Amino acid sequence: MRGTFQSSGQNCIGIERVIAEPRSYAKLVDILEDRVKALRLGSGIDQLEEIDVGALISAGPKFDYLEETIAQAVKEGARLLVGGKRYAHPNYPQGHYFSPTLLVDVTPEMTIAKEEVFGPVLTLMKAENTDDAIAIANSTDYGLGASVFTGSFAAGNRITNQLKAGNVAINDFATFYVCQLPFGGVKSSGYGKFGGEEGLQGLCVAKSVCYDKLSFIQTRIPAPLDYPIKNGKKAWKFVSSLNRSGYDNSLWQRVKSILTLAKNAA
Repeated sequence: MRGTFQSSGQNCIGIERVIAEPRSYAKLVDILEDRVKALRLGSGIDQLEEIDVGALISAGPKFDYLEETIAQAVKEGARLLVGGKRYAHPNYPQGHYFSPTLLVDVTPEMTIAKEEVFGPVLTLMKAENTDDAIAIANSTDYGLGASVFTGSFAAGNRITNQLKAGNVAINDFATFYVCQLPFGGVKSSGYGKFGGEEGLQGLCVAKSVCYDKLSFIQTRIPAPLDYPIKNGKKAWKFVSSLNRSGYDNSLWQRVKSILTLAKNAA
């Protein structure tokens, strides 16, 4: 609820699509319908009333887009349970209010499932199983923020590793932002990161510097090498030993490779 309706849905990492497995879907429909209906619209500046959702930053074409997109979803087979239209607030007639909206039975093929709504609209989608839920989550062109809710951390971690998103919170919403971890998206949600040490690296120009750490070992200009190589067998042994000495998991194999390397260096 917070992920969808805070800032009236005008949140770059807001939750727009809730994807549930069959065992949870019907229960979620009932819970969300009651809670979205109970949301109170109003001004956060006014201390005389309790509110849950404020106004949008602007109306005009934005309201037209929201109403048309919701109507299109219903035409395509979704069920509109709550909201779906602009709201004329009796106390704030100049406010840009849109009714908190709940759409259920939304499918990946629908327009509303493919586009970024950026408003107080929650769409509920049913997945056949966990793998199908992952496929639905990855089916859009966007990939900024995601959340995984599960009773098993191992399952949550497995799902997270398969999600094509720049940021994922397990059993929470947007905690990666609060923790100041590197923040950024994938696909059409942009590129690059900010936040954290890794994010700062994106603002830097890297410079590679190489030097001899040991004074008694110096880099020398190699002897001239004529092509084609006169001894291809020795050349292959040299190259393969060089790679093995640096990357083999076995310490013994790395030591052997260094000896082979020395034999075939000349």
